[in-house]
Amino acid sequence: MDDINYIYLKPTSIIDSDNPLVRDYAENLCGDLKDPVETAIKLYYAVRDTIRYDPYSPFYLPEHYRASYVLQRGRSFCVPKAVLLCALGRACGIPSRIGLADVRNHLATRQLLNFMGSNLFVYHGFVEFYLERKWVKATPAFNRELCERHNVPAIEFNGREDSLFQPYNLRNQKFIEYVKFHGIYADVPIQEILDGWKKAYGEARVNRWIQMFEEKGYLSISDFEEEEPFDE
Repeated sequence: MDDINYIYLKPTSIIDSDNPLVRDYAENLCGDLKDPVETAIKLYYAVRDTIRYDPYSPFYLPEHYRASYVLQRGRSFCVPKAVLLCALGRACGIPSRIGLADVRNHLATRQLLNFMGSNLFVYHGFVEFYLERKWVKATPAFNRELCERHNVPAIEFNGREDSLFQPYNLRNQKFIEYVKFHGIYADVPIQEILDGWKKAYGEARVNRWIQMFEEKGYLSISDFEEEEPFDE
């Protein structure tokens, strides 16, 4: 393993791939697999479908992104889900890193659009695995049941090609548009993410979200799975 990729195998306080919960989960899921591609695929589908997508999850403390916390909680938004997948990859010996991008969601729910004040979702998170001598993108954000409700094909991953959001849904309506890539990271730049949110949505709005979570005790502040898609 070269020095460049070695940093993408090391645990961090957020990507805590050395946490017993994370290591045990990875071992139980992939302990019998020898092929890194097969392992990455197994990890991807586990995170995509067993960790529910929840955009109303807490976001402002390091612990909210920590892989072991997300695994225990069983739900979160795209960045913490990517963190968990990244940690599981590292626990299995696969160099893994975090990617961040701004995306425009044309088919979000009316409630979520009102909550965000925009259909621009800044600092969306995904993962890159180093497999067969190249980096491959994996996007585990939306679980299959959620995709079915929103008439969007679930994002598949074969370990050899980039797995990114689809530009259109099953009705040929615009779905996700990539606007800007921020970069690739060995660890999660939490302060950069928070600063980007405040710039995009307004500091007052973000502070109001934090206050809502404080009042709810870190619980989700709405049930995204009960919301209906909003067609533009």
